[in-house]
Amino acid sequence: MADPVYWPVIGVARAVFRGLGLRFTTTGAENVPRTGGAVMAINHISYLDFTFAGFAAQPAGRLVRFMAKKEVFDHRVSGPLMRGMKHIPVDRHGAAADSFRAAVEACRRGEIVGVFPEATISESYDLKEFKTGAVRMAREAGVPVLPCILWGGQRVFTKGRPRDLTRGTPIRIVVGEPYVPDPALDAVAATADLKARMQVLLEEARRTYPGAPRTPEDTWWIPASAGGTAPTLEEAEARSREEAAAKAARRAARDAGGPS
Repeated sequence: MADPVYWPVIGVARAVFRGLGLRFTTTGAENVPRTGGAVMAINHISYLDFTFAGFAAQPAGRLVRFMAKKEVFDHRVSGPLMRGMKHIPVDRHGAAADSFRAAVEACRRGEIVGVFPEATISESYDLKEFKTGAVRMAREAGVPVLPCILWGGQRVFTKGRPRDLTRGTPIRIVVGEPYVPDPALDAVAATADLKARMQVLLEEARRTYPGAPRTPEDTWWIPASAGGTAPTLEEAEARSREEAAAKAARRAARDAGGPS
């Protein structure tokens, strides 16, 4: 399939990452189906996750169509690129059902659709609560779920931290085996099963990660559950709720014509 926008973007991203000296270690790339649709479920720890997960599919000659928030498509620079790469916009404040249907149709056409079940970046770097969309999408489209775990990207560019362009940062990618969600489970239980599978892969990624703190104090990117100084999952969730409430208040004020 011709993708006159996607492949050049990949080339630029590879050149940038080479310039930064990022060191990729990938396990399980052979699990990416060479043909047919799939839902790639990915953990979310950095702003670069979509790029890193996309790299995992390239040895199989596949491109991943990611679901991303509509605001990215509205931007005058990123919007044309996202549409040109045939990614799928998600209106988190409007017609989410339309995005779901578009993703299902893409899977049925034989595309790999990339989904972040946590919806937003986990600032604890542990797995947050999962949404059920990935499992429901796979079931409706009749395609497998492809679990994918990323680690190390939070050290480069993540929420609430300055970008760190230090050369040589390792990036670990682990792709699990594709599987069909158990039809005996409802969407909530099947999503819990997906999360459990991804937790196993996350533990593998952390255990085999080839990087270490650069200084004794450089532990912010290591989860509290692993002895680091990142916020706990509960602390990060509380912060996320506060931020969401503040954004909702600003949006309501803006819609009402008041000060933002």
